Amino acid sequence: MPTILIIDDESSLVSSLTFALEEEGYKVHGAGTGQAGLQAVAELQPDLVLLDLRLPDRSGLDVLEAMPRENGEPQVIMISAHGDTRAAVKAVKMGAADYLTKPFDLDDLLHTIGTALERGRMVSEIDFHRRVALRHTGLVGESEVMRELSATLSRIAASGAARILVLGESGTGKGLVARALHAGSARAGGPFIEINCASLPEQLIEAELFGAEKGAYTGAHQRRVGLVTLADKGTLFLDEIGEIPLPLQAKLLHFLENGQYRAIGATRSLQADVRVVAATNRDLAAEVAAGRFREDLYYRINVICLEVPALRSRGSDVAHLAEHFADKYAHDEGVRPLRFTPQALVRLAAYRWPGNVRELKNLIERLTILFPGTEIGLTELPPEIALAAPDARAAAAAAAALPTPAPRPEAPSIGATLAQAEREMLLSALRECGGHKGQAADRLGISRHAFKRRVQRLGIE
Repeated sequence: MPTILIIDDESSLVSSLTFALEEEGYKVHGAGTGQAGLQAVAELQPDLVLLDLRLPDRSGLDVLEAMPRENGEPQVIMISAHGDTRAAVKAVKMGAADYLTKPFDLDDLLHTIGTALERGRMVSEIDFHRRVALRHTGLVGESEVMRELSATLSRIAASGAARILVLGESGTGKGLVARALHAGSARAGGPFIEINCASLPEQLIEAELFGAEKGAYTGAHQRRVGLVTLADKGTLFLDEIGEIPLPLQAKLLHFLENGQYRAIGATRSLQADVRVVAATNRDLAAEVAAGRFREDLYYRINVICLEVPALRSRGSDVAHLAEHFADKYAHDEGVRPLRFTPQALVRLAAYRWPGNVRELKNLIERLTILFPGTEIGLTELPPEIALAAPDARAAAAAAAALPTPAPRPEAPSIGATLAQAEREMLLSALRECGGHKGQAADRLGISRHAFKRRVQRLGIE
């Protein structure tokens, strides 16, 4: 039963529409102001919103712009008077599904609602399949930044863009993004060839990329086929492209511009049709300014740019990733998967993860192999994680990692959520230690003085 929210200050109109829509099988709620409407959207998560352009406290456009998007985006149909048509068209450009002009016919309204709900179902289905596709590439996450990455990645992968730059800190998963770009493209049936530009000696990178004839240099005892040749009709992934030496950058630029290249020692040029995905954790603009990277090459590879977010900015994805890796390594080791207490999940989300996803992955693998049990609490986490003091961003991540509470008129603040989680940890430790504060402090891995201070601050008797 789809849920419809009507945000309009005309009570008679809301009543009549509620009666008519409930007769059609919809579940209907009403709100008389923009503020009340926004609160109702956050609590009810309706499938569709009928939104009046003129409200007592703010305009409908302001409500549309401020509408919460983190739990799914409802379809919005604007209701306008005759003189508001231009504003209604603007609302459609801002993301509204359609608009109706007062007075409107009930059949027109029902048709418009049906069309908008069908559009919403299609969007949800596309988003679902996109998330499934991301999981197949190893990219896991439900946070807003990962949904945005998924949508952008899908558009770029399906496009004809042949030069893509992937930016991000070390350990964020740039290689997985490159593979996802290949898997979602028309070149998916072709080869995916990867080279780490930082892992080869300078004198071998050119031969590795473009190939070399027998005897072209000392040690070239046989003809070498370059990776560019192998990647023809597919994707070439140049990881750590900022490490390519300057002399080779000119040859790479020539290849990127016209697809032509020449093996070392060869007398004729070859042609390859290759999508090139380059990745780096360096600031290439700064490298250009320092004279370590060619400016023309920088602009050539930076046709389309995709930035992979750091793990500390991905909120509750930490919990999803921890469980994902726990299942993976349990399968690899033939053991039962690890599970995490709520307190452990809070600390995992509060940690800043300087090594990003790679660091979390290594931690879960280590715990799977070394920990004899299956439940991971605070005492099983490394001290730097168990005792992490979250900053503002990490605190938001920790709050997102907690189980979602039942909807309330006003959501608790991040500080209140974290204080409640901390209170539960302290009380749990006290119960397990029979009320002995010293033992409870030792169990949590903190000093007795710190334990006493927290107990006093939280008002625990």
